[in-house]
Amino acid sequence: MTDYLTVNRANWDERAAVHAASNDYGLARFTDDPAHLSRVVEFDRPLLGDITGQRGVHLQCHIGTDTLSLSRLGATMTGLDFSGESLKQARALAAAVNAEIPYVQSDVYAAREALDGEFDLVFTGIGALGWLPDIKRWASTAASLLAPGGRLFLREGHPVLWALEYDRTDQVLALSEPYFEQSEPQIYDEPGTYVDNDHQFVHTVTHEWNHALSEIVTAVLESGLTLTGLVEHQSVPWNALPGRMSKLANGEWQLTDRPERLPHSYTLQAIKPH
Repeated sequence: MTDYLTVNRANWDERAAVHAASNDYGLARFTDDPAHLSRVVEFDRPLLGDITGQRGVHLQCHIGTDTLSLSRLGATMTGLDFSGESLKQARALAAAVNAEIPYVQSDVYAAREALDGEFDLVFTGIGALGWLPDIKRWASTAASLLAPGGRLFLREGHPVLWALEYDRTDQVLALSEPYFEQSEPQIYDEPGTYVDNDHQFVHTVTHEWNHALSEIVTAVLESGLTLTGLVEHQSVPWNALPGRMSKLANGEWQLTDRPERLPHSYTLQAIKPH
C-alpha cells in the first residue's frame, strides 16, 4: 500500500489555508462574536450536555473551529491533528480570540504517545473516520485516552451516505462504494475541496476507507467501552449530494426527496467504566 499518511497529509496541508479563508468555516464569526459556536458543535450541544470543567481532546481537529467551540462550552480542550498547516490555522484562530488551546501534531493512532494524561471527553467530529484504515485501532486509541468514567463522543457521516454515488443527476440513491471496511483504500483524484474556492489544487489524491456502523460499534465495545447512545440523524453539516439536498434552518443539509430513506449521519457515545 502507498503511504496513505503522506498522500493524505499533503492534501490536508494544502486545504488548510483555503478552508480557513472560506465562508463555510467562517473564522471571522468566531472573532466577532465571543459566543459563536461552529454549526457542528451547535448541533451536538443537546447530546453533549454540560461539559464545563471537563478535560477534553479533539482528535483530527483540522483548523480548530469545533475545538474552540467546545472550549467555549466550558471544557479545557486540546486539539490533535496530523496536518501541520491545519494546526497553524487552528493556533492562529485560538490566538485571535485569546483562547488557551494547546495543539499537538500527531497521527491519530499515535495519540496516546503524543498526549499527556487522561481525558474526560474524547471528541471526534464529522469527516474524520474515513481517513483511517483500521477502525479497531482507532477505538482502542480513543479508549486509551479516556479516564475512568470519561466519555467518547463521535458524530460522523453515516457509512450508508459514504457508500452512495454522490454525483448522480437523478433522485436514485445508488450504492457504488464499499460499505464495509476494506484492506485497501478507495483512491480518489478530485481537483477541489468541499468549500467554495478558486484555488488550483496540486495535491488532489486521497486514500479513504468506509467503516460499517456495526464495525464501529463492535470496535468501541471491544475496546472496553460501554455504549451509552447511538442516534441516526436525517441531516449532515455539508451538501453531501449536490443537487439533491436542501439546506435546513439550522444550517444542516437534508435529502430533498423523501429524506427518511437515508441515514445521513449518526452520533455515538460510550463511556469508560470505573
